[in-house]
This record gives sequence, C-alpha cells and structure tokens, in this order.
Amino acid sequence: MASLIRIILAVILPPLGVLMTVGLGKSFWINILLTLLGFLPGIIHAVWVIAKHND
Repeated sequence: MASLIRIILAVILPPLGVLMTVGLGKSFWINILLTLLGFLPGIIHAVWVIAKHND
C-alpha cells in the first residue's frame, strides 16, 4: 500500500516520491534535475527508484 501511495505522489510531484523512498540522497537530486529538464523524465525516474526500492 505504501508503494502505491509513493507512485501516485511520484506522478503528481516526482521528487516527493523519491524523497519518501530514499531520502536526500543522490537519487533525489538526480530526480530534481530530471524534473526541471522535463516533467516526464522526472516521473519515469521516480517510478523506477520506487520500484527498485520496493518494501
């Protein structure tokens, strides 16, 4: 259930989903950059990070 909430948040605001999954690490800052460059790459990266760190 928590992963589903994180994925929904990742679609709405990608860095928030990554932040809730891995904290303020390298993946979070990469996601910020990808989201600024284009919203879709940020979403794809966020969903990938959340799926990779599945509970």
